[in-house]
Amino acid sequence: PLIAETGGVNVMLADSSALPEQLVDDVIHSAFNSAGQRCSALRVLYLQDEIADKVIKMLTGAMQTLQLGKPELASTDIGPVIDADAKSTLLAHLTKMHKSARLLAAVDSVPATGDFVAPHAFEINSLAELPEEVFGPVLHIIRYQSDQLQSVISDINENGYGLPLCIHSRINNFASYIFNNTTVGNTYINRNIVGAVVGVNPFGGNGLSGTGPKAGGPHYLTQLGIERTRTTNEVATGGNIELFTSASE
Repeated sequence: PLIAETGGVNVMLADSSALPEQLVDDVIHSAFNSAGQRCSALRVLYLQDEIADKVIKMLTGAMQTLQLGKPELASTDIGPVIDADAKSTLLAHLTKMHKSARLLAAVDSVPATGDFVAPHAFEINSLAELPEEVFGPVLHIIRYQSDQLQSVISDINENGYGLPLCIHSRINNFASYIFNNTTVGNTYINRNIVGAVVGVNPFGGNGLSGTGPKAGGPHYLTQLGIERTRTTNEVATGGNIELFTSASE
């Protein structure tokens, strides 16, 4: 059996009823903790236009409080990315975004040495601008109008990935509608997008985000087993009890 989880272009969708303070806190945790190098880290934030300016302003302020440095220091919020190759790939993406997208915010203070990448937030026009996962502390924000919701859902379903999705809304019917109409592996509502609990939350996705059953849930080990069968025709013994016991002896 093969169970593979392979990352994704993970989306958080917030409507106008979302609590801005909670939303921003969850965005910071989801997009930038672990230097954005988690399979479930937030890559794209859809903001309903009515709250977009306020949330972006709060997010910009929150990002300026982030401290990059050595992970073993209590004062550090974000450590380096995994290696120099990862840093190079991310810097190339940042260069592309500076040319094609609108820079909203970036952390100014970055250590002079080490594989550090400053957290960035850009505004883009479409999910189609991210054909593959950007594995690092880079957040892409897309505004949408309420009457564009079906188009947003279609874009999420058609981007080729389907790992986690996060919804921020105080309207239960809205959250339920998104959940019922998106093809992702894990949906989280009014919380961060990372941190599925091993042994409790089965985790995995669809399309480019995974193959086979989900991993980490209470039935995980049984999915990895290979079944064997044995069938015996007891009548062939002719009723002789000694034939049942002689082999075991």
